[in-house]
Amino acid sequence: MLPEAAQVILKVYSINAQEVATLMSERRDAGIHEGVFDTRKGGRILAPGVYFYRLTAGNFTAARKPVLLK
Repeated sequence: MLPEAAQVILKVYSINAQEVATLMSERRDAGIHEGVFDTRKGGRILAPGVYFYRLTAGNFTAARKPVLLK
């Protein structure tokens, strides 16, 4: 939950630290928001495996490691 309005950036990276997608890069109001990770990038489907996402919202930053299964 976003406690106050802030610039929110949510990016997904491959295991090789290459940026795969930007899910969000905009100012958001306080509240609960979601980003959708479409695994089809430019007409091709991303391979199953480990990816990383980085969320920055105001002064808050978090990184997590989701696994894409098929």
